[in-house]
Amino acid sequence: MTSMFTDAHDFVVNELNVKIDAAPAAGDALQDLASRIAAGALHDSDERCDAPKCHPETRVAVQEEIYSWIVHGDLLGDSELAQEALPRKIKWVTGPAGTGKTAIMGSVADTCKQNGVPAVTFFFSSFASPDRRRKTVFIPTLAYQLTEHLPQLKDPIAQAIRDKPLLFRKNLRVQMEALILTPLRQVKTDSNMLGVVLIDGLDECEAEQYFDGQGSLRAPDSIERTKDEDQLEILQVLQEAAAELAFPFRIVIASRPERVFREFFSNKKFAPSFAPPLILDEKYNPEADIILFLQSKFDEIRRRYNLSPSWPSPEHFATLLDQSSGQFIYAATVIRYITTSRHGNPHTLLEQVLEVKPAEISVTNPFAQLDAFYTHILESSSNPTLSVKWLWMINGELPGGWYPFPHAFPGSAPAFVLNSLLQTNPGDSEYVLGGLHSLINNGSPTCNPAHQDRFLQTFFYLEIPYASWFLPQFELAPSAIDWWVSGCANRQSGSTISLMFFGIHQEVDYDYQPPSE
Repeated sequence: MTSMFTDAHDFVVNELNVKIDAAPAAGDALQDLASRIAAGALHDSDERCDAPKCHPETRVAVQEEIYSWIVHGDLLGDSELAQEALPRKIKWVTGPAGTGKTAIMGSVADTCKQNGVPAVTFFFSSFASPDRRRKTVFIPTLAYQLTEHLPQLKDPIAQAIRDKPLLFRKNLRVQMEALILTPLRQVKTDSNMLGVVLIDGLDECEAEQYFDGQGSLRAPDSIERTKDEDQLEILQVLQEAAAELAFPFRIVIASRPERVFREFFSNKKFAPSFAPPLILDEKYNPEADIILFLQSKFDEIRRRYNLSPSWPSPEHFATLLDQSSGQFIYAATVIRYITTSRHGNPHTLLEQVLEVKPAEISVTNPFAQLDAFYTHILESSSNPTLSVKWLWMINGELPGGWYPFPHAFPGSAPAFVLNSLLQTNPGDSEYVLGGLHSLINNGSPTCNPAHQDRFLQTFFYLEIPYASWFLPQFELAPSAIDWWVSGCANRQSGSTISLMFFGIHQEVDYDYQPPSE
């Protein structure tokens, strides 16, 4: 090693102060940022590889209106432009469930990418990985994508992470300021730069609950947060970002028209930030798009099964269109049912679909036909009651809203855990869920060692007191004990394993309720 004192002699050092700058490189901080994002929430993520997209030549008017606003803004007259001090940078896309919001937003994101328009995306989903259900990594995910589109932001964002080690535990406003707004002020960006932040499914963002080391809410005497509060917090920080002169992107938010959104977007205080909302109603002629979708999909079915070009008949098309009530989700579910069900050939399955009618005709509920169809699909399973129980667990909760594994797997557990808990014999999952492919996507039963270890630790330390309650509720398989014990024998005491055997194999009281803290 080279020395500052090479070949020096006959001297004395009375005091030596050496200062070494050991600050981590920017790459380290950005790697930390990358580890804290919801990669599955990006529009082109592997998790969204089969996400809905607008079928070719459908929803064209809606997509064009959104994309035109992203690129050109509001088309106002000269007098109106003169009255506006700031551009309107937030647009709300809204409509009830089943109107194709996610497909539209995904297609708009693709169009932006194809045309070189930077798009920062976050697709919330109540049926996806846990980090797409909550606000926890929302700001880091946006910040990470901004560094990809604006590389000059990397250094200031990395410095913010180094300066505030607990930044990722702060509230959204603090994170937005430190990770996005302050860095944007520190660098030069083109004020006329095109770009958009696309937020889809914000109404599906669940409430973030905070637990202590014993698996209890940190403040058991306080009122639990609601999803409306977290959704409003996200809306507020986005509005504050849009009002910042240094923030160059427009923002599009898609959600159902639930109260928190209606009240927020009707707030006159924020009106200067809001472009006119885009409401997915009859104006955009959804029935014409549904006809195009059904025609294309039935073409594929005819080719696959070598069916007559006259099938389905015009009368069948008319009935399906009427039963859809303008909801894309109904048409999509019908096609999935016909292409995945094992209860008949396409002719038979279509006849079953057409024969399903709601118990009561409702002019106010556009989903009455869809509800009846879902009921028909569930009743066609081998064991409808057991299927519903499994669906509850797959969705990450038990009846009454209690979920047994909040620490190991916030949200729903991986497929291998569900199989271990629910299967008494190999093949049970196919028996229970095999006829429901039109409603769910079966996950891989492969056991990830890291997931197994995390589950086992959590189960032994937090979940054993509840075993005698949730096992009888869901007919959980006693044979799962072999898997649990084999994974934990080296780390647990004999008394703990005995307790586990007792809790699972004993005759339990079905009226027992889990103990409260």
